[in-house]
Amino acid sequence: MKPATPLAAVLLDLDGTLLDTAPDLASVTNALRSAEGLEPLPYEFIRQYVSRGSRTVLRAAFPEADSERLAALQRRFLELYRKHLVVETRPFPGFPVVLDTLEAHRIPWGIVTNKPGWLTEPLLRELALYERAACVISGDTLPVCKPDPQPLLEAARRIGIAPARCLYLGDALIDAQAARGANMVGLGARYGYVGALEQTEQWPVTAWIDAPGELLAWVGLPTGVSAGADADA
Repeated sequence: MKPATPLAAVLLDLDGTLLDTAPDLASVTNALRSAEGLEPLPYEFIRQYVSRGSRTVLRAAFPEADSERLAALQRRFLELYRKHLVVETRPFPGFPVVLDTLEAHRIPWGIVTNKPGWLTEPLLRELALYERAACVISGDTLPVCKPDPQPLLEAARRIGIAPARCLYLGDALIDAQAARGANMVGLGARYGYVGALEQTEQWPVTAWIDAPGELLAWVGLPTGVSAGADADA
């Protein structure tokens, strides 16, 4: 159920919510497997782990690796990924128009992600989004990260909007938990990287959306944003 008074700010997770980063992350994962003499994994297999971070992706891609080897693989993975941040990565269809619409109505939007800042900032800058965001909270901005609510509360503080008047959209359980802990309206991005085996009925989300444009209704704006609208953006 939507709030009686429209919300005043939109906060977004990054991977699997604002940006479709899975193609580049999958390519890097398979490049690492190739260097180890292993066959590539199907894209859809890798995609379901992306929102859980690089270590979880690598644990799935190298199930036999012990903790020491996994740490070494992660270092190599991150070095390679930093060089290939925006090969195929793009905003999800519909989001460019959503961001334009929010800005046109002076509704601030920001990023709260567990991705480290040394990857988050250059990624957003390459897509010309960093300067547009009202705030960017990365996984290492604070001593804690999601599911702790503090990064979301810090984002609300920076944009000057009470947490209860903020919407947080994400595609992982930790996103829903952080939003609940921060007393924000938590929406689930069903179009994101939610795995088929996830027990989403137990997630503490306020509601699910199937396309980015649907979040506009929560801030009192028309939802007539289609994926095709981005073609000329």
